[in-house]
Amino acid sequence: MQDFSEAFTLAFSLILGADADLVEIIGLSLRVSLAAVVLSALIGLPLGAFIAVLRFRGRQVIAVLLNALMGLPPVVVGLLVYMTISRAGPFGWLNLLYTPTAMIIAQTILVTPIIAALSRQLLEDLHREYDEQFRSLCLPTRRVIAALIWDARYSLLTVALAGFGRAIAEVGAVIIVGGNIDHLTRVMTTAIALETSKGELSLALALGIILLILALSVNAAVYGLRASAARLAYA
Repeated sequence: MQDFSEAFTLAFSLILGADADLVEIIGLSLRVSLAAVVLSALIGLPLGAFIAVLRFRGRQVIAVLLNALMGLPPVVVGLLVYMTISRAGPFGWLNLLYTPTAMIIAQTILVTPIIAALSRQLLEDLHREYDEQFRSLCLPTRRVIAALIWDARYSLLTVALAGFGRAIAEVGAVIIVGGNIDHLTRVMTTAIALETSKGELSLALALGIILLILALSVNAAVYGLRASAARLAYA
């Protein structure tokens, strides 16, 4: 077990020296999480927009379901994805298990309900405000959705950043479907768990510091986007 002061010293030296293993783990974490957020946005934003604008039977049920799915247990998602893409599963022939692609799939399943639910609430409030104007112009649904998404673009970016924060901090699902394999599927959260269990705190602390910096950066970006949206609203 490393001494705490020694571990902190080694952690900062790893960061300042751009340690190869550290950079590789951070790079993979960012690639996986960013890919998952992009896919989630491509699925969740249109889904949230359609539920916000269209009126159909069962709409409230779907909205409630989306809100409930925001709290999906990561380990359950990991288990379901594992069963689906393992050799005995229906998509086992794709050989996706223990690959970055499997991790992206798991994170996409976790993040999509968050983006869909938050964007639905946001766009529904905006649609309620502009509904009479849209009706007077007789705009088709696709034009209404496009207008709402454009008007709420800064707020929707904050939704995407919230999804990224959820993805980058995920450990349960990615360790099940990724396997935490060195130089292949080891991301920041799984590496922190492994190194801590081994008593090797320097790399774990270095990754933890980077993860905290990313979390602070995401929150700062969200605050900045909200401030920009507020200034535009009052301009």
